[in-house]
Amino acid sequence: MMTQSNKLVEHLATGLTTVCRAWAVIRKDGRTLGFTDHDIGFQFDNIVFKADTGLTASALQQTTGLAVDNSEALGVLSDVSINDEDIEAGRYDSAEVVSWLVNWQDVNQRMLQFRGTIGEIRRGSGAFRAELRGLTEALNQPQGRIFQKACSAVLGDAQCKFKLNQPGYVHETAVEIIEDARIFRFTDLKGFDLNWFERGRLTVMSGDAVGLIGLIKNDRLSDEERLIELWEPLRATIATGDMVKIEAGCDRRVETCRLKFNNFLNYQGFPDIPGEDWLMTFPSQSGTNNGGSLR
Repeated sequence: MMTQSNKLVEHLATGLTTVCRAWAVIRKDGRTLGFTDHDIGFQFDNIVFKADTGLTASALQQTTGLAVDNSEALGVLSDVSINDEDIEAGRYDSAEVVSWLVNWQDVNQRMLQFRGTIGEIRRGSGAFRAELRGLTEALNQPQGRIFQKACSAVLGDAQCKFKLNQPGYVHETAVEIIEDARIFRFTDLKGFDLNWFERGRLTVMSGDAVGLIGLIKNDRLSDEERLIELWEPLRATIATGDMVKIEAGCDRRVETCRLKFNNFLNYQGFPDIPGEDWLMTFPSQSGTNNGGSLR
């Protein structure tokens, strides 16, 4: 049975070709957008590829080694495809990009040319330019565990194994008072200890900023209110009444893992690692050398 790529190769061998390029952009929130540089749209794999959307790609560089594959996608900002508000909100950050060479007369004749993610996005004058990073980009990232006292896992991930979605560790509530898209004030969020949400996450569940996530810098509690401060402002409009989900935070200390989350068996740090000055210890008849600081 001939594959889709083999069919396209046969078509290209005829010398009289009807090919175009198609791109699919899959955002982190699950929304998928399709584009083509042909003047008529088409559909395959349950993706509608729209024509005349202004998206094109420059020459693609792909290598067989570990060098980063790279290309650029060029497009026009519009309300019907990619708009400035979604880019500003970060909805296209690290979105997956898939590119095909397609016979537009028979879309079953197509060849996958590129798969990767969106890197840096630059925009201006009604247009945008997005860097495309190939799959080998991940191979340039540090791998393996880190030999350190603090836990190297992310709260709730496969290494941590803690189930965040349980009472006492996650809370959904409506926005009451917000300042600079970064500071949230709540009057009915007092059933948690001081700093309980510090280093946690705030996820917007409704409104224009739905799906955006902010990391919590401070969690302050007073008799009148609870103040949740993010490290950076959320890059979309948040209104009073929008629903948010607030998750408990972890400072990666062994005491926090054991007492706050009762998850010490999955702790991914090395709490008993000796300090650097331990290398300078020497035998002595007086005192106790227990691996602690010599000071």
